[in-house]
Amino acid sequence: MKIKGGETGPSSARSAGKRGTGIIDQKIYDSILKAVVSQRLPPGTKLTEASLCDLFSVSRTIVRKAIQRLAHDHILELRPNRGAIIAQPTPLETREIFAARRAIEAALVPMSVKNATPAQIARLRQIVRDEHASFHAGDYAKWIRLGGEFHILIAESANNAVMTRFLRELVSRCSLIIALYQPPGKTSCPNDEHEQLIDAIAAGDTAQAVAMMEQHLLDIERKLHLNDEQPEVDLAEILGLK
Repeated sequence: MKIKGGETGPSSARSAGKRGTGIIDQKIYDSILKAVVSQRLPPGTKLTEASLCDLFSVSRTIVRKAIQRLAHDHILELRPNRGAIIAQPTPLETREIFAARRAIEAALVPMSVKNATPAQIARLRQIVRDEHASFHAGDYAKWIRLGGEFHILIAESANNAVMTRFLRELVSRCSLIIALYQPPGKTSCPNDEHEQLIDAIAAGDTAQAVAMMEQHLLDIERKLHLNDEQPEVDLAEILGLK
């Protein structure tokens, strides 16, 4: 869909609204998320309701729904009198998020060693195979998502619903940080590390599994480039609307 001049009229917005707001705000959500994960929409980029309305030919109501969902998932930050910007975690915030994640996963891993079922171990191994395939296929967004799912499944195998819920939010925020600050084409979660972690859990080696998880998360954090300058962007081109 090409938006000539980036302008639309009220009738166009009303027509789009009739097609189902759920489908349209999902399209906006997916377009922005894909652009962020592929590192084409850098941290700090400002997104205005007006520009998104023009680009997608929709009403402000639909755009606001998408923006609220993106903010809930920590992809956007809503700032008073400044509107929405692509999340821009500071180095300090990143360190705090990873420190919290290491603490929770260090507590969950021993429970996973004790409680993980053969089916869950098999599922972890399948996720690693899928990670490998998506990375080498250049599907960076899927690779990041699967990396998060790997850690969530370890948490679920621990049978602690409260800690798993906390970890889900931390994994979501870490996935965004990785998408924003991991150098393109570089893997922050080597498959062999995930495979070795599965082996330690399956073997019942709690001390080794905890140590590997700690080192694994530290390595991910160290590979992030948090202070790189970000270029100016053409929003319509990035979102595939040119």
